[in-house]
Amino acid sequence: MDLTNVRSGRILAVSPSATPERLGEPAGVAVQTGAAVQSRGSGNAASALFDHAQQAPDRVAARIRVDGAWAPLSAAQVAAQVLEVARGLLGAGLGEGQRLAIMSRTTLDWSLLDFAALSIGAVVVPIYETSSASQVEWILADSGAIALVVESDAHAATAQDVLGGTSVRQVWQLSAGGMDQIRALGSSATDEQVHAAREGVAAGDLATVIYTSGTTGRPKGVQITHGNLLAEVAFVREEMSGLFNPDNATLLFLPLAHVFGRAIGIAALSTGCVLGHVPDTKNLLGDLDEFKPTFVLAVPRVFEKVYNGAQQKAQAKGRLSASIFARAEQVAVAWSKADGDAGAALKVKHAIYDRLVFGKLRAALGGRCTTAISGGAPLGERLGHFFRGVGLTVLEGYGLTETTAAVAANRPDHVAIGTVGTVIPSAELKLSESGEVMVRGAVVFAGYWHNDEATAAAFDEEGWFRTGDLGAKDAQGNLTITGRSKEILVTAAGKNVAPAPLEDLIRAHWLVGQAMVVGEAKPFVGALITVDPESWPLWLQRTGADPSTEIADMVNDAALRAEVQGAIDSANRSVSRAESIRSFQILGVDWTEAGGQITPSLKLKRNVVREEHAGDIEALYSAPRDE
Repeated sequence: MDLTNVRSGRILAVSPSATPERLGEPAGVAVQTGAAVQSRGSGNAASALFDHAQQAPDRVAARIRVDGAWAPLSAAQVAAQVLEVARGLLGAGLGEGQRLAIMSRTTLDWSLLDFAALSIGAVVVPIYETSSASQVEWILADSGAIALVVESDAHAATAQDVLGGTSVRQVWQLSAGGMDQIRALGSSATDEQVHAAREGVAAGDLATVIYTSGTTGRPKGVQITHGNLLAEVAFVREEMSGLFNPDNATLLFLPLAHVFGRAIGIAALSTGCVLGHVPDTKNLLGDLDEFKPTFVLAVPRVFEKVYNGAQQKAQAKGRLSASIFARAEQVAVAWSKADGDAGAALKVKHAIYDRLVFGKLRAALGGRCTTAISGGAPLGERLGHFFRGVGLTVLEGYGLTETTAAVAANRPDHVAIGTVGTVIPSAELKLSESGEVMVRGAVVFAGYWHNDEATAAAFDEEGWFRTGDLGAKDAQGNLTITGRSKEILVTAAGKNVAPAPLEDLIRAHWLVGQAMVVGEAKPFVGALITVDPESWPLWLQRTGADPSTEIADMVNDAALRAEVQGAIDSANRSVSRAESIRSFQILGVDWTEAGGQITPSLKLKRNVVREEHAGDIEALYSAPRDE
């Protein structure tokens, strides 16, 4: 398909290779599922936004950057913009059950498109803006999307190469006036038509198909209904109201293509919490300082980076500053563990380090931020206590795309650090005999799109969804995720080893970028380590090395190996000797999303790393080592 007319806003011609069956399919699309999905009554996930606008039209619902400053948008203004876009989508021929794909960074336009599509019963198909051409082609073709919104020239160029084999017949580019072009198509539609379409959507109707990031194999389309989204928002409204209310604000910088960021965005606009969007994190600290959120959400790697960055700055200033930071960290952890019962001496120390260290860390987040929500991977008990001691309580939660984000979470009034909290009210959670986390309830997805075999395999005979994660519960019902069942290593001696906890502890070291534990069918456990490129200049400065020295030139340097060995030793103290890492290799390359080793949600593609570094892994078991 030719994309030369994208910028003009003209509707593009239908691709000649698109199948007539898809283009001519009926507007309504039934949810495909291999598991029993209960009807939860009528309801559209977008309705809360309009209710909010009706009840408090002048209340600020969002802020958007205009001429370098954050300008407020009232609830009525946001709802009016959603209506405009929804009319445009209707005028473009989108309707109930038809798929609209969005490939863009995190912007207000993304959220407006999402709510507009949900309002008319269309189905949103998110695409990570960093996706490759082959990934974009697969998602568009498999989903049967008939319209596509891209953000930039680069996205348009990627789409140009793949549209021929898809059903896409309309493309808009945001950076070339795409939203205005969509709005202009709405002259033939009315607000009443939008509201009628919205009210005709039932909770069991399909809202979105989100393709898994694909750590292994081809991405699968996860079918999420309006009822799934409503159940997640209900949990936020009822049990996270201390954060999600009109007195609070959050700055969203996670990808909206990911279920975590998407669910938070929908929840914020549905509950009156003021929402801001940041399309990239190049100036995140400056954005946080200007926006001044009361809470943020991020994945654990972001919190690791914040901690490591503060530690590096302290070390760069000299031994005294490094010593102050080390003592401050000890005080922060002790303060958190005291859980409101700190003695007089600890109170004095905490007050001192609050002025010297903690206050500066809070100021870096805008000065008002007291809470963070973390998901995607375990944060770790050490960092959880550190940040709470600093004055930033990190609420860890657990969920998958298939559970519409959180299925278990810590709450503001109930925090169990080191765990992902307790199950949310709209779900049930149990552990199988092997320790696998099993879930069912209103947040559980309706099956995989066009993949009945995968859907059947994902559920047991009683309708419990097999998450593939291993967990444990304490006496209070708090869940701890201990690893992925498919990632468990079995050594030659028959010892089962969960790599994730070891990797989390290794990555806590300021110099380490990524870590992957290996040892399947091997005599002992080993690890591949990458160096954090941002930390590398400080290491060269500390060791007096030439500042132009590349990491690849020093992977066998004795001092560097000794530093990494310290991180390995720290991780090994958490496990038995049979599970401990006995050999490691520092690599001269980094693992990145662009390189294909990391997913957009920052998960490690283990199969890719194993294939690319097969020689390095074998070398771990052929080189002599100290016992």
